[in-house]
Amino acid sequence: MKIAMWSGPRNLSTACLYAFGNRADFAAWDEPFYAAYLARTGIDHPMRKAVLAAGNADPAAVAELCSGPVPEGKPHWYMKHMGFHMCDGFPLDWALGCVNVHLIRHPARVVASYAAKREEPTLRDIGFEQQVEIFERFPGPVIDSADVRDDPEGMLRRLCGEIGLDFDPAMLAWDAGPKPFDGAWAPHWYGAVHRSTGFAGAEGPLPELAGRDAALARAAIPFYEDLWARRLTVS
Repeated sequence: MKIAMWSGPRNLSTACLYAFGNRADFAAWDEPFYAAYLARTGIDHPMRKAVLAAGNADPAAVAELCSGPVPEGKPHWYMKHMGFHMCDGFPLDWALGCVNVHLIRHPARVVASYAAKREEPTLRDIGFEQQVEIFERFPGPVIDSADVRDDPEGMLRRLCGEIGLDFDPAMLAWDAGPKPFDGAWAPHWYGAVHRSTGFAGAEGPLPELAGRDAALARAAIPFYEDLWARRLTVS
């Protein structure tokens, strides 16, 4: 099984990568198209040079790898993808061979977290519109990060059952520190998850945003609500 987990930034996506990557039966790949996205757009992201140096900037070559055999002789492969990395013209047919899963988080939380790492994010930077586009082309289970944090075992069991995969308790806890499958950008973005040994507990009230950040969150809400209405819940 190949899982393409689609999300935007600051969505609990790395913790989910660690959960699946901690299984003995899974290989894991962190944001395969990141270097290609930076090369195509020219956008200035933290650690841009390191990402381009470490990654493959040819989207066709990345797509071919996504379509190829699972690394390390493992039976399953978890690929963490950002929907906004898929620029116009990037190959997407490889996703037809994957179980596509969609991870969401409330825009207010995403904006508050992202803005703390990179100034003045745009709607494209946080990826909600692109994620809906990906969902429409490659529908699949939707999970909300708040539900995962509220009940990690319950939600991961539900997701595994939905996609025909046995649940593994190894998904609930991992060793602190960097992982061999971390992307080159991990030193800038992954501080909190490197300190973690499992999913954090339930989040508190939504952050209060003002000005530009509040407007950005409002713009993302319709896309979030579209996917939220389809999310899995623990039955």
